[in-house]
Amino acid sequence: MSRHRASRSAFYCFVRDQLPGLRGRGVPVNRVVDAIPYCSQAWALLTKEEKMVYMEKAHKQNESNCSQKTVTEVNAHPVPACLTTKMTTVAPLLDVSDPAVIADIFYFLNIYSHGKLPSHCEQRFLPCEIGCVKYSLQDGIIADFHHFIDPEVPPCGFRYHCQAASDATHKIPISGFHLSRACYAVVLQELLDFVQPARDVQPQFYCRYDDRFRVSWCLNRMASVTGTENHLELFAVEDLVVELYRKKYKKEPSKTWICRELDVFLWDFCSNTRCKWHEENDIMYCALASCKKIAYCISRSLASVYGVSLTAAHLPPKDSDYNERTNTKMVILDAGRFQKMKTESSECDRHFTSPSQNQELIISNCEFETFTFLRGKRYLNLIQLLLFQFFWA
Repeated sequence: MSRHRASRSAFYCFVRDQLPGLRGRGVPVNRVVDAIPYCSQAWALLTKEEKMVYMEKAHKQNESNCSQKTVTEVNAHPVPACLTTKMTTVAPLLDVSDPAVIADIFYFLNIYSHGKLPSHCEQRFLPCEIGCVKYSLQDGIIADFHHFIDPEVPPCGFRYHCQAASDATHKIPISGFHLSRACYAVVLQELLDFVQPARDVQPQFYCRYDDRFRVSWCLNRMASVTGTENHLELFAVEDLVVELYRKKYKKEPSKTWICRELDVFLWDFCSNTRCKWHEENDIMYCALASCKKIAYCISRSLASVYGVSLTAAHLPPKDSDYNERTNTKMVILDAGRFQKMKTESSECDRHFTSPSQNQELIISNCEFETFTFLRGKRYLNLIQLLLFQFFWA
């Protein structure tokens, strides 16, 4: 089995470049970790432009490491044999011509639930909201579909668990919600009417890789309760992005980069992204919004690749004139609200942080602890010097 290599940070690359100079001065450093205390202060004095050089160096090294990884990831939550939705791990092959690719229709689908129940429960999820968008590279978002679903009664003993999970994310009430009027049969029928598949043409549904088990389970549960069978094929949107880039450049982008592009916060609070209820209540988690943000990310990353001009259908109206170099990270000014949101949604934090960002966080903490230690040691030496002068005066 090949050994997984962790992603490198800009600070790591900087410290590694300082090793020869430190050894030349007689500093006993054998590894990068040994040199961190001697480089923290120098790193803090670098300008933003100087740090950018090391950020680019770290990015290239991480890209090289990811391109060497050939082992296919296995789904951590296998679908039970009784489910009928196909869980293909690779997106269907696209047409070889650019006009056909940009005109292809994709459906981005997501279903939210009142929490996730343990594996020993027959009822793993309680579907409460569904969102879907019809999209193509050429026309952007063509149409959208959204419903609040009338959920089933939670299993005995799990009502608080389900309500707490809802309060930490989409905040849809588990009972007494006046907008949850659509039963399973209505949802499935209107979803099929929304798709309107042509004869001998199977619609392509995509969702995030980590959401596939939940979305697939909910589709099969709704079909089973209504006495029908689910034939919708569900693919991972990450594989779609890989296929679109491979089609154009004959090589694959790194999965780390794809996840970072899909995890941006830029459009979380943009107009015309969330459903009306989540918009009015200023709630970030929305099934429809999650689908639209996938469309926005793909438009932003691939429209210029295929020579498509961005319109209001590709991005939110006020964002449609952004160019490729616009920073997709969002600055949150209300720190108190942000900290509360992070506390409430700790279970979902991994969806907003890429592995490289985790690595940066670890290094940053190390820098802070090292700086605190060195500052304390300097103050102690100063106090000792003053005491020495006082007694010998």
